[in-house]
Amino acid sequence: MSPGDTVRGRLDADGRLVEAEPRLMALHRAAGGEEGGPLAVPQVAALARLARRLGIAISRSAVAAEGDADLDLWVRAEPREDGVELALTGWTVRPARAPAPALDAERQADFLRAGADWMWETDSALKLTTVSPAAAAAAGRTPAQLVGHPLTRLFRLEESEEGELPLLTALAGQSRFDGQLAELRGGRGGRYRLAGIPLIDGAGRFAGFRGSAAALAAGAPAAAAATGDPSEPGAFGERLDKALRAPLAQIIASAETIGAQGEGPIRMDYAGYAGDIATAGRHLLALVDDLVDLQAIERPDFRPEGEAIDLADVARRAAGLLAVRANEHGVRVDAPAAGESLPARGDFRRALQIVVNLLTNALRYSPEGGQVWIRADREGDLAALVVADQGKGIKAEDQARIFDKFERIDPSEPGGSGLGLYIARRLARAMGGDIEVDSAPGQGARFTFTLPLRTD
Repeated sequence: MSPGDTVRGRLDADGRLVEAEPRLMALHRAAGGEEGGPLAVPQVAALARLARRLGIAISRSAVAAEGDADLDLWVRAEPREDGVELALTGWTVRPARAPAPALDAERQADFLRAGADWMWETDSALKLTTVSPAAAAAAGRTPAQLVGHPLTRLFRLEESEEGELPLLTALAGQSRFDGQLAELRGGRGGRYRLAGIPLIDGAGRFAGFRGSAAALAAGAPAAAAATGDPSEPGAFGERLDKALRAPLAQIIASAETIGAQGEGPIRMDYAGYAGDIATAGRHLLALVDDLVDLQAIERPDFRPEGEAIDLADVARRAAGLLAVRANEHGVRVDAPAAGESLPARGDFRRALQIVVNLLTNALRYSPEGGQVWIRADREGDLAALVVADQGKGIKAEDQARIFDKFERIDPSEPGGSGLGLYIARRLARAMGGDIEVDSAPGQGARFTFTLPLRTD
């Protein structure tokens, strides 16, 4: 089959593959799908669901597994009244799976801010290799009682309305997943939403999942969600998130579709406009995240988790997440070495959020060809993480106000909402730590993030 050949198929309203030309049907069956069953090719099925949910035609690239190799596809998914029409071109075979590239910085940041309460990791057989101590405690167990056992010992997985288990679909395709509903076994129970990204070892083989668990009612009592009463804690943030996230996602998806020129060539300036729209949409989506975070941390009952974490590991993860952005800026990030450890006590997700914010700012203001250092150290009874850059520095009179709400030193410069450092410091202090800055004009900036040192 040549790359230009088109293979067609059709899904019904429930996502079942009801019509398919032979090549698509073979791909579907190889992924574990059955004739007349839900489409089993994860990325293609995800694009079809997105097109149906947004009500627009979507054209973009996708990858599908075929034996020991991967196929690069270009997928067009067009919603109809009774389902989705699919047209697949490309069909370019590439070598067996290589290590997964770093995810786009903005998309990965969305994943981190998705509201995870706990983090976990599994091997390729879905056996737990790492589990947050807070998760184990909620289940009435210790981490040692869970590690080495199947993920299903911690969670009881629930089928979606379409009868699917997103985690198992992702396992078959060795791909990212979201929206897996699950019930915590034992302990205090409760329902959670699981999400995860695939882990790839040095030989390019699938090695398991790194995932998160978010309580379905996190940040707001059930009554607030049901009534929408603005006086209830968390109600404003929840309503803001629901009201803005879906339309912004549609704007971004539409702009990306236009910019990809999947419907044929367009003028270069129009393609540039589409890219600007998508960038602006992501900026607004980040602002929604900031506002929801702001509303959460200013509640009197806000209490981050107090679990055992490794700040050096947090720094390495933040550097990995922003590797693409650092490369785009031509900036080298010097993070703690692989064997370095800095035990601390705090909320893993919130600590990672803080370090990602500090590192994002350092990259934004570093000159091309510059370097950013992340150093792990101990200061008395505190664990300290230092993020230093070679940027233009901050005047002494500005160093206090950069932590104020909606404050930016130079609003004409590209940047965020002016909430990042305010939220980061509030989070650090809520965990018993702080953030301080040491800088001078022309000498870069040095931010120090501290948490209580863990001695046990």
